[in-house]
Amino acid sequence: MKKIEAVIRPERLEAVLGELRGLSYPGVTVTEVRGHGRQKGVTKMWRGSEYRLEFLPKLKLEVVVLDEDLAKVIRALIRAGRTGATGDGKIFVYEVADAVRIRTGESGFQAI
Repeated sequence: MKKIEAVIRPERLEAVLGELRGLSYPGVTVTEVRGHGRQKGVTKMWRGSEYRLEFLPKLKLEVVVLDEDLAKVIRALIRAGRTGATGDGKIFVYEVADAVRIRTGESGFQAI
């Protein structure tokens, strides 16, 4: 199993969730986060004054997938999350040794 962490733009959430549901991965954890990458934030105008937002609002999605589904889930995340502009986000992949459902004690992918 693999754990995918994807940092995306908040406005792309519904599109990304739709893609995951379409691939039979409806279980996802979403966390509101703030950060910046290479763009180092943005400069905005408000009431005639410039101000700088260093840490931009993003969403972090976490989903555990079967090894054989990894490539198609990543393709779906890219397809749904991409706007083509700087700041679209990142995808990170980690190995998952095991998972256990607390309620039933099931383990492995059945626990997901």
